[in-house]
Formats: sequence, structure tokens, C-alpha cells
Amino acid sequence: MKTLRYGLMVLVMAAALVGTGCAKNVKPAAQPAAAAAPAPATVATPAPATTPPAPQVSPLDDPNSPLAQRTIYFDFDKSDIKPEFLDTLTAHAKYLVANPTQKIRIEGYTDERGTVEYNIALGDRRAQAVRRFMLFQGVNADQITTVSYGESHPADPGHDETAWAKNRRAIIVYLR
Repeated sequence: MKTLRYGLMVLVMAAALVGTGCAKNVKPAAQPAAAAAPAPATVATPAPATTPPAPQVSPLDDPNSPLAQRTIYFDFDKSDIKPEFLDTLTAHAKYLVANPTQKIRIEGYTDERGTVEYNIALGDRRAQAVRRFMLFQGVNADQITTVSYGESHPADPGHDETAWAKNRRAIIVYLR
């Protein structure tokens, strides 16, 4: 009988140890106060893929803009604006009228033929011809300065008609 009592006691203690010895400290989940029906599942539709807007490029920096063309070429010993450059100059004038704080410098150049003095004067006439065109288009005179470099700073250092044609020019320089 003693064996039965010891056996029963060992069994009860083993059951007590198994039931309580491995308990974890887990907080019970909060129970809702009222039993509610489960919410219907909503199907999330993905937002349409949108590309971020392209950064705004200034027309002055856009190579496809007519404002990218800033060189006006002239015939030998002439300061008359050629018809093929009228649209380019008009685009620059419209931009300047729309942006009255923007300033430009018009640089006049010549080829190497002629005296230094003559070429400085011819470069100035070319820069002034572009300036006058801009003024007739409504650009404020305070937005434009001119300078003549004559034959210095050639675009092409060659000594033939091809090089000279590249050097007879006026360049519109936008000042930042």
C-alpha cells in the first residue's frame, strides 16, 4: 500500500511538473467586447504606376530649342543679317521680352583679312546689327551689351574660305 501511495504521489507530482514547469509568460490576446462578424476582405488595387514629372529644362539648355542656336554668320565684309537667321533671332528676342531680367552680350567677330582696326569696327557693326534687330522686336536696351573681338578668337584657325566663313559671326551669350 505504501508503494501504491508513493506511486500515486509520484504520478501526481510528475503531472504537476509537466503541466506547470514549462509554462511561458504569454499575454493573452484582448478579446473583443462583442462578437462581431468578420469584416469583408477588401481587395487592394495597386495604384497606377506614374512616372515622376520630368524636371523642367530651361529653353536655354534644351538642345532642341531654337535658342540653342546662338551663332549668326555673315558674308564677307558685311554686317547684314541673312534671312536664314531671322527665325533664330526672333526666338531669342521673344525669350528676352518674356524674361526681362535676362541679359545678353552680343560678341562680334571677323575673319583674319583686313587690318586690326577695320576688323574691330566690322565686328562691332555685326554685333550692333543683331542688337538693333532685337530692339525692333521689343527687347529692352538694358538687357543687351555688345563687344567686338575683331579677328581675335577665331572659331576656325584655318586660312581658307571655309575657315573664314566660320569666323565671320556674332554670338549671343546669355549672362547668368
